[in-house]
Amino acid sequence: MPTTVASAQRRIARLATLTAVHRAFHWLHLHQPQLRRWQLELVRIPAPPFGETARAAWFFDRFHALGLTNIHIDDAGNVLAELSPDPSSTPYPLSPPPCVLISAHLDTVFPAGTDCNPVELEDAARIYAPGICDNGAGLSALLGIAAALRYAHITPPIPILFAANVGEEGEGDLRGMRHLFERGTYSRRIAAAIALEGSGTTAVVTRALGSLRFRVTITGPGGHSWTDSGTPNPILILSRALTTIADLELPTNPATTINVGHISGGTSINSIPETATALLDLRSTDPVQLLSTATTIHQIFDDLLTSLAHRKTTNCPPKLLIEIIGNRPAAALPDDSPILQTVRAVDRHLALRTELRLGSTDANIPLSRGIPAIAIGTGGTGGGIHTLQEWYDPTGRETALRRILLALLDTTHLTAQSVSLPREEHV
Repeated sequence: MPTTVASAQRRIARLATLTAVHRAFHWLHLHQPQLRRWQLELVRIPAPPFGETARAAWFFDRFHALGLTNIHIDDAGNVLAELSPDPSSTPYPLSPPPCVLISAHLDTVFPAGTDCNPVELEDAARIYAPGICDNGAGLSALLGIAAALRYAHITPPIPILFAANVGEEGEGDLRGMRHLFERGTYSRRIAAAIALEGSGTTAVVTRALGSLRFRVTITGPGGHSWTDSGTPNPILILSRALTTIADLELPTNPATTINVGHISGGTSINSIPETATALLDLRSTDPVQLLSTATTIHQIFDDLLTSLAHRKTTNCPPKLLIEIIGNRPAAALPDDSPILQTVRAVDRHLALRTELRLGSTDANIPLSRGIPAIAIGTGGTGGGIHTLQEWYDPTGRETALRRILLALLDTTHLTAQSVSLPREEHV
């Protein structure tokens, strides 16, 4: 449905005057202590990569307590629930109807065994705990938005799908979102998506930073450092390739980076190693450049191994294995997208400035599939992200939650109208 900046501002101004929306705002104002309690409770439950089950079970119970419907955990481990239209309203012309997704990721970057117990200093708002901001802030906001909508008796014209999803961090490789958009029961129904991510009130991620991650392994026969001298040494071969990669001239427009984050191999100082492994992370704002750089890296390894094989210094030439362990697509939300115009109109109404950002978030997946999506902060301030000293201060987060609620409701109504829903009052 075509929309303009002026029409978006009129919609938001009208939406903000509705009694039901004021009731939702009232809940957010009165229940900041409840949001803090939820955040403290959930962050105590470890959610390491591929280990989100216990935290998912906690969310399953919270969704039930809030009175959402169709609550279930899907095959990937995502906890899903709906805020459904009023069953007595005019039947929706499509069955099943489209929906708008609002999500926050369950997982943290911290491995199993990490002490996640929060620390609160006396007479201070700040909370210290691994994952308290990323994504304890987003997860507590998800519950807050659901609770405020339920308290205000707001029924959307089409379902709002709430998701506490798995696999956003690291080698999780956005697996929760991939399942939702590629194989899940909602895969053909999600028409727009809002991902709640960490702190902040003005930023909105509209450009998805793409990444490709590889595990490169060089193998050889190994041997004794003296008696088997001359046998191909996988560590030295790997090092030569990485040095060549380090000398590559990477473009700044589109911005592209390469990082070697981990190297392993060998058993002792006087042994020629049998294997050497490196983990590589490639990032770019442009999907074509990302693939081009990946091809160049493959070629560097292939050429080096080919040259060594031609020397015939051994009957067991070294072997190469390159495995893809991460693939986050690059994409961008068009500047004239209705969801972005909605956010800008909301920000004008709340006297906020709209800061467009580039990031690698759960929004990468819908954006890469042409589905309007943003990742948005949930208020307050945070720091020490991805470290054991991570902290979050919820002071002032109420404004960000109002921002999210208005953007969600307007996006839901726009989506419904774009597929010919009979116009009527739903809030």
